[in-house]
Amino acid sequence: MRDRLIEIGYAAAWRLVRAVPLPVARALFAAAADRAYRGNGPGTRRLRRNLARVVPEAELERVVRAGLHSYARYWMEAFRLPSQTREQFLAGFRIAPEQYDDLKSVIAEGRGVILALPHMGNWDAAAAWVVSNGWPLVTVAERLKPEGVFRQFLAYREKLGMEVVPLSGGHRPPLDLLAERLSQGWAVALLGDRDLSRSGVEVTFFGGRTRMPAGPAILAIRTGAPLYAAELSFDDTQTVCVLRRVTPPASGPLDVRVKQTTQLLADAYAVAVGAHPQDWHMLQKLWL
Repeated sequence: MRDRLIEIGYAAAWRLVRAVPLPVARALFAAAADRAYRGNGPGTRRLRRNLARVVPEAELERVVRAGLHSYARYWMEAFRLPSQTREQFLAGFRIAPEQYDDLKSVIAEGRGVILALPHMGNWDAAAAWVVSNGWPLVTVAERLKPEGVFRQFLAYREKLGMEVVPLSGGHRPPLDLLAERLSQGWAVALLGDRDLSRSGVEVTFFGGRTRMPAGPAILAIRTGAPLYAAELSFDDTQTVCVLRRVTPPASGPLDVRVKQTTQLLADAYAVAVGAHPQDWHMLQKLWL
Protein backbone atom coordinates (compact mmCIF):
# COMPACT_ATOMS: atom_id res chain seq x y z
CA MET A 1 0.00 0.00 0.00
CA ARG A 2 2.85 2.40 0.82
CA ASP A 3 4.48 1.78 -2.57
CA ARG A 4 1.18 2.31 -4.35
CA LEU A 5 0.62 5.61 -2.55
CA ILE A 6 4.10 6.79 -3.60
CA GLU A 7 3.33 5.88 -7.23
CA ILE A 8 0.03 7.76 -7.08
CA GLY A 9 1.76 10.77 -5.54
CA TYR A 10 4.33 11.06 -8.33
CA ALA A 11 1.69 10.55 -11.02
CA ALA A 12 -0.48 13.25 -9.49
CA ALA A 13 2.45 15.67 -9.23
CA TRP A 14 3.25 15.28 -12.95
CA ARG A 15 -0.35 16.12 -13.80
CA LEU A 16 -1.10 18.83 -11.27
CA VAL A 17 2.13 20.86 -11.21
CA ARG A 18 2.06 21.53 -14.92
CA ALA A 19 -1.63 22.44 -14.74
CA VAL A 20 -1.16 25.40 -12.38
CA PRO A 21 0.30 28.75 -13.53
CA LEU A 22 4.08 28.99 -13.27
CA PRO A 23 4.08 31.73 -10.57
CA VAL A 24 1.79 29.59 -8.42
CA ALA A 25 4.02 26.53 -8.87
CA ARG A 26 7.11 28.55 -7.95
CA ALA A 27 5.45 29.90 -4.81
CA LEU A 28 4.29 26.43 -3.73
CA PHE A 29 7.71 24.82 -4.17
CA ALA A 30 9.49 27.76 -2.51
CA ALA A 31 7.17 27.36 0.48
CA ALA A 32 7.98 23.63 0.55
CA ALA A 33 11.71 24.45 0.58
CA ASP A 34 11.25 26.84 3.50
CA ARG A 35 9.25 24.21 5.35
CA ALA A 36 11.99 21.62 4.75
CA TYR A 37 14.58 24.06 6.11
CA ARG A 38 12.57 24.73 9.25
CA GLY A 39 11.78 21.04 9.70
CA ASN A 40 15.48 20.13 9.48
CA GLY A 41 14.79 16.55 8.48
CA PRO A 42 17.37 13.91 7.48
CA GLY A 43 17.81 15.24 3.93
CA THR A 44 18.37 18.80 5.13
CA ARG A 45 20.85 17.67 7.77
CA ARG A 46 22.75 15.60 5.21
CA LEU A 47 22.86 18.54 2.78
CA ARG A 48 24.24 20.71 5.59
CA ARG A 49 26.97 18.18 6.40
CA ASN A 50 27.93 17.91 2.74
CA LEU A 51 28.00 21.66 2.16
CA ALA A 52 30.06 22.16 5.34
CA ARG A 53 32.99 20.77 3.36
CA VAL A 54 32.39 23.26 0.55
CA VAL A 55 31.57 26.66 2.04
CA PRO A 56 32.81 28.61 5.09
CA GLU A 57 30.83 28.19 8.30
CA ALA A 58 29.65 31.79 8.18
CA GLU A 59 27.90 31.13 4.85
CA LEU A 60 26.64 27.64 5.57
CA GLU A 61 23.05 28.30 6.65
CA ARG A 62 22.42 30.74 3.81
CA VAL A 63 23.70 28.19 1.27
CA VAL A 64 21.73 25.32 2.83
CA ARG A 65 18.52 27.31 2.56
CA ALA A 66 19.34 28.38 -0.99
CA GLY A 67 20.21 24.77 -1.78
CA LEU A 68 16.79 23.56 -0.68
CA HIS A 69 15.17 26.23 -2.86
CA SER A 70 17.32 25.10 -5.80
CA TYR A 71 16.38 21.47 -5.20
CA ALA A 72 12.69 22.39 -5.02
CA ARG A 73 13.08 24.31 -8.28
CA TYR A 74 14.55 21.20 -9.91
CA TRP A 75 11.47 19.16 -8.96
CA MET A 76 9.07 21.91 -9.98
CA GLU A 77 10.72 22.14 -13.40
CA ALA A 78 10.93 18.36 -13.75
CA PHE A 79 7.19 17.98 -13.20
CA ARG A 80 6.51 20.68 -15.82
CA LEU A 81 9.06 19.67 -18.49
CA PRO A 82 6.88 17.07 -20.30
CA SER A 83 4.40 19.78 -21.32
CA GLN A 84 7.05 22.08 -22.83
CA THR A 85 7.91 22.51 -26.48
CA ARG A 86 11.24 22.19 -28.27
CA GLU A 87 11.43 25.98 -28.44
CA GLN A 88 10.97 26.21 -24.67
CA PHE A 89 13.68 23.59 -24.09
CA LEU A 90 16.10 25.65 -26.17
CA ALA A 91 15.11 28.96 -24.60
CA GLY A 92 15.41 27.62 -21.06
CA PHE A 93 19.05 26.58 -21.43
CA ARG A 94 22.18 28.68 -21.83
CA ILE A 95 25.71 27.74 -22.88
CA ALA A 96 28.49 29.97 -24.16
CA PRO A 97 28.48 30.18 -27.98
CA GLU A 98 32.06 28.92 -28.26
CA GLN A 99 31.24 25.89 -26.09
CA TYR A 100 28.13 25.19 -28.14
CA ASP A 101 30.21 25.32 -31.33
CA ASP A 102 32.81 22.99 -29.80
CA LEU A 103 30.15 20.49 -28.74
CA LYS A 104 28.46 20.68 -32.13
CA SER A 105 31.73 20.03 -33.98
CA VAL A 106 32.63 17.11 -31.69
CA ILE A 107 29.27 15.44 -32.31
CA ALA A 108 29.57 16.10 -36.04
CA GLU A 109 32.81 14.07 -36.06
CA GLY A 110 30.71 10.97 -35.38
CA ARG A 111 32.62 9.65 -32.36
CA GLY A 112 29.91 10.60 -29.92
CA VAL A 113 30.50 12.54 -26.72
CA ILE A 114 30.38 11.67 -23.01
CA LEU A 115 28.80 14.24 -20.70
CA ALA A 116 29.55 13.42 -17.06
CA LEU A 117 27.41 15.48 -14.69
CA PRO A 118 27.34 16.06 -10.95
CA HIS A 119 23.95 16.33 -9.24
CA MET A 120 23.65 20.03 -10.09
CA GLY A 121 20.97 22.29 -11.54
CA ASN A 122 18.50 20.53 -13.81
CA TRP A 123 20.12 17.66 -15.70
CA ASP A 124 16.79 16.71 -17.29
CA ALA A 125 16.56 20.20 -18.84
CA ALA A 126 20.11 19.74 -20.12
CA ALA A 127 19.17 16.42 -21.73
CA ALA A 128 16.06 17.95 -23.31
CA TRP A 129 18.25 20.74 -24.73
CA VAL A 130 20.66 18.21 -26.27
CA VAL A 131 17.80 16.31 -27.89
CA SER A 132 16.19 19.55 -29.08
CA ASN A 133 19.38 20.30 -31.01
CA GLY A 134 18.82 17.11 -32.98
CA TRP A 135 21.54 15.13 -31.21
CA PRO A 136 20.53 11.61 -30.07
CA LEU A 137 21.15 11.06 -26.37
CA VAL A 138 21.22 8.01 -24.12
CA THR A 139 21.50 7.83 -20.36
CA VAL A 140 21.45 5.23 -17.59
CA ALA A 141 18.80 5.10 -14.87
CA GLU A 142 19.13 3.36 -11.53
CA ARG A 143 16.16 1.14 -10.75
CA LEU A 144 14.08 2.95 -8.16
CA LYS A 145 11.75 1.37 -5.66
CA PRO A 146 8.85 1.01 -5.96
CA GLU A 147 9.00 -0.30 -9.53
CA GLY A 148 6.05 1.86 -10.54
CA VAL A 149 8.04 5.04 -9.77
CA PHE A 150 10.94 3.73 -11.87
CA ARG A 151 8.55 3.18 -14.78
CA GLN A 152 7.18 6.70 -14.39
CA PHE A 153 10.67 8.22 -14.52
CA LEU A 154 11.51 6.00 -17.48
CA ALA A 155 8.44 7.24 -19.37
CA TYR A 156 9.18 10.84 -18.34
CA ARG A 157 12.71 10.82 -19.69
CA GLU A 158 11.75 8.96 -22.84
CA LYS A 159 9.07 11.59 -23.46
CA LEU A 160 11.80 14.24 -23.27
CA GLY A 161 13.47 12.42 -26.17
CA MET A 162 16.28 10.40 -24.62
CA GLU A 163 16.92 6.67 -24.62
CA VAL A 164 17.12 5.30 -21.09
CA VAL A 165 19.14 2.18 -20.24
CA PRO A 166 18.45 0.51 -16.87
CA LEU A 167 21.53 0.18 -14.69
CA SER A 168 20.50 -3.39 -13.85
CA GLY A 169 18.09 -5.92 -15.26
CA GLY A 170 18.51 -4.95 -18.91
CA HIS A 171 19.09 -7.24 -21.88
CA ARG A 172 22.72 -6.10 -22.33
CA PRO A 173 25.45 -4.75 -20.04
CA PRO A 174 24.99 -0.95 -19.95
CA LEU A 175 28.61 -0.15 -20.86
CA ASP A 176 28.43 -2.30 -24.00
CA LEU A 177 25.28 -0.55 -25.18
CA LEU A 178 26.68 2.91 -24.37
CA ALA A 179 29.89 2.15 -26.28
CA GLU A 180 27.80 1.07 -29.26
CA ARG A 181 25.79 4.31 -29.12
CA LEU A 182 29.01 6.34 -28.99
CA SER A 183 30.24 4.57 -32.14
CA GLN A 184 26.99 5.71 -33.77
CA GLY A 185 27.66 9.34 -32.86
CA TRP A 186 25.33 9.64 -29.87
CA ALA A 187 25.75 11.77 -26.77
CA VAL A 188 25.97 9.77 -23.53
CA ALA A 189 24.93 11.55 -20.32
CA LEU A 190 25.94 10.05 -16.98
CA LEU A 191 25.65 11.31 -13.42
CA GLY A 192 29.17 10.97 -12.10
CA ASP A 193 29.64 12.36 -8.59
CA ARG A 194 28.36 9.56 -6.36
CA ASP A 195 28.90 5.80 -6.31
CA LEU A 196 29.38 4.25 -2.90
CA SER A 197 29.25 0.69 -4.25
CA ARG A 198 32.29 -1.54 -4.24
CA SER A 199 32.79 -0.83 -7.94
CA GLY A 200 33.17 2.91 -7.35
CA VAL A 201 36.58 4.53 -7.82
CA GLU A 202 38.00 6.16 -4.70
CA VAL A 203 38.88 9.81 -5.24
CA THR A 204 39.72 12.89 -3.21
CA PHE A 205 36.94 15.48 -3.22
CA PHE A 206 37.03 18.67 -1.13
CA GLY A 207 39.74 17.13 1.04
CA GLY A 208 37.87 13.92 1.84
CA ARG A 209 37.63 10.44 0.37
CA THR A 210 34.62 9.32 -1.62
CA ARG A 211 33.81 7.00 -4.51
CA MET A 212 32.63 8.03 -7.95
CA PRO A 213 31.47 5.80 -10.80
CA ALA A 214 34.07 4.40 -13.18
CA GLY A 215 31.71 4.37 -16.18
CA PRO A 216 32.57 7.76 -17.75
CA ALA A 217 36.30 7.07 -17.55
CA ILE A 218 36.00 3.50 -18.86
CA LEU A 219 33.87 4.63 -21.80
CA ALA A 220 36.24 7.46 -22.70
CA ILE A 221 39.31 5.20 -22.59
CA ARG A 222 37.58 2.32 -24.35
CA THR A 223 36.03 4.34 -27.20
CA GLY A 224 38.20 7.43 -27.52
CA ALA A 225 35.06 9.58 -27.35
CA PRO A 226 35.59 13.09 -25.95
CA LEU A 227 34.77 13.39 -22.26
CA TYR A 228 33.36 16.53 -20.64
CA ALA A 229 32.50 17.37 -17.05
CA ALA A 230 29.32 19.45 -17.17
CA GLU A 231 28.60 22.18 -14.64
CA LEU A 232 24.90 23.03 -14.37
CA SER A 233 23.52 25.92 -12.36
CA PHE A 234 20.44 28.13 -12.25
CA ASP A 235 20.02 31.80 -13.02
CA ASP A 236 16.65 33.54 -12.67
CA THR A 237 15.06 31.87 -15.70
CA GLN A 238 17.49 29.35 -17.24
CA THR A 239 19.70 26.36 -16.63
CA VAL A 240 23.27 27.47 -17.33
CA CYS A 241 25.94 25.02 -18.56
CA VAL A 242 29.73 25.15 -18.51
CA LEU A 243 31.70 22.27 -20.06
CA ARG A 244 35.21 21.26 -19.02
CA ARG A 245 37.11 18.84 -21.25
CA VAL A 246 38.75 15.94 -19.42
CA THR A 247 41.51 14.06 -21.25
CA PRO A 248 42.33 10.56 -19.98
CA PRO A 249 46.00 9.53 -19.73
CA ALA A 250 47.21 7.97 -22.97
CA SER A 251 49.25 5.15 -21.44
CA GLY A 252 49.55 2.97 -18.38
CA PRO A 253 47.55 0.11 -16.84
CA LEU A 254 43.82 0.40 -17.42
CA ASP A 255 42.88 0.52 -13.73
CA VAL A 256 45.37 3.32 -13.10
CA ARG A 257 44.09 5.32 -16.09
CA VAL A 258 40.50 4.87 -14.94
CA LYS A 259 41.40 6.08 -11.45
CA GLN A 260 43.35 9.07 -12.80
CA THR A 261 40.54 10.05 -15.17
CA THR A 262 37.91 9.76 -12.44
CA GLN A 263 40.04 11.98 -10.22
CA LEU A 264 40.22 14.55 -13.03
CA LEU A 265 36.42 14.47 -13.18
CA ALA A 266 36.24 14.91 -9.39
CA ASP A 267 38.53 17.93 -9.67
CA ALA A 268 36.27 19.43 -12.36
CA TYR A 269 33.20 18.78 -10.20
CA ALA A 270 34.91 20.53 -7.29
CA VAL A 271 35.34 23.65 -9.42
CA ALA A 272 31.67 23.48 -10.45
CA VAL A 273 30.34 22.90 -6.93
CA GLY A 274 32.63 25.55 -5.50
CA ALA A 275 31.25 28.08 -7.99
CA HIS A 276 27.58 27.20 -7.37
CA PRO A 277 27.27 25.30 -4.07
CA GLN A 278 23.57 26.16 -3.74
CA ASP A 279 22.82 24.24 -6.94
CA TRP A 280 24.53 21.02 -5.82
CA HIS A 281 21.69 18.68 -4.85
CA MET A 282 23.58 16.17 -2.74
CA LEU A 283 21.15 15.14 -0.02
CA GLN A 284 22.69 11.68 0.41
CA LYS A 285 25.80 10.39 2.08
CA LEU A 286 28.88 11.09 -0.03
CA TRP A 287 32.15 10.95 1.90
CA LEU A 288 33.55 7.74 3.29
